[in-house]
Amino acid sequence: MADERIRRQIAFLAAQLMYHRTESEYFTAKRKAAKQLGVEYRFRPADLPSNAEIRDQIQAMARIHEGPKRLDHLRDMRFEALRLMRKLARFRPRLIGSVWTGHVRQGSDIDIHIFSDSQAIVTDVLQEFGLEYEVEHKRIVKYGEERVFTHIHIDDRFPYELTLYPEDKVHYVFKSSITGQPIERASIAELEAALKAENPDVDLDFEVERVEDQIDRFELYRMLLRPLEGVKQSPKHHPEGDALYHSLQVFELARDERGYDEEFLLAALLHDVGKAIDPADHVVAGLQALEGTITQRTETLIALHMDALAYRDGSLGARARSRLEQSEEFDDLMLLRELDSRGRQPGAIVCELEEALDYIRDLAEEYEE
Repeated sequence: MADERIRRQIAFLAAQLMYHRTESEYFTAKRKAAKQLGVEYRFRPADLPSNAEIRDQIQAMARIHEGPKRLDHLRDMRFEALRLMRKLARFRPRLIGSVWTGHVRQGSDIDIHIFSDSQAIVTDVLQEFGLEYEVEHKRIVKYGEERVFTHIHIDDRFPYELTLYPEDKVHYVFKSSITGQPIERASIAELEAALKAENPDVDLDFEVERVEDQIDRFELYRMLLRPLEGVKQSPKHHPEGDALYHSLQVFELARDERGYDEEFLLAALLHDVGKAIDPADHVVAGLQALEGTITQRTETLIALHMDALAYRDGSLGARARSRLEQSEEFDDLMLLRELDSRGRQPGAIVCELEEALDYIRDLAEEYEE
């Protein structure tokens, strides 16, 4: 297969398979692409395109179909990976997976191998940096032998999956369980070199610091909403159960009414976040926690949603009643009040928290374009 044109065709077809997630392994994608072209790959595997050639094709496809935003997303994820890898430098981290190979898609994890003989030391370090994590022990039987893999899932601006190996495995050549080929991976120095190769003028320390300081408002929302699952409410007023379930019900109803309105949807989802902070004054507590991450309109809807309840049941004073009626958001306040009251159904079907946040995030990104 000396024909360079055939080689490029295989690279293109393999890239298509991987870009569309039909295949996740380079070798399998190459083999299928060669077969489609009627090329006998078994005798001269070295004539197949390299992983780098296919990766270039994948990135070219991404530029065509997704525009420069996709490359910005990949770059952000790589700086995020570098930030955490530097924090975990003592465990000699290695970046693997799509963030390193370049065919990352929305929702992809940042996958990192770390090496330590003590899980406790690793989790202590994560706690020191204030990172939320969950440990998963996964049992896999292969060739009649059971192996236990330790995965540490981290909730941050992007999701991470750390796989913990013993220290003596740091130089071990990990191979794909599908192809038997070595897994591509990068040390801190190799990742820094790749980022420098993309942009020789980049200041890595500045970019990592920028990522460190960057606040992802949706991550904040999730952190404020998750504790609501433990907030049990009065069965008389909230027969549906915990405050998170109630909030998701109100969100679902709001999505049916105003699925296009990011500010209203956020008010519906976030109106009770203060209940996990200060139940005695959940409105003020919630607004303080959300300060700087919501618009004035969303803030007004949350700030006055209890006044809207008093307005509806006739217990609001005359002056406050007049101010509420004169508010530009009066109609939306009354709608939010209605949905707040309706969102109290035991057994109602609601989406997961992550789905609700992803829906609003997609709306926000759509309007930014």
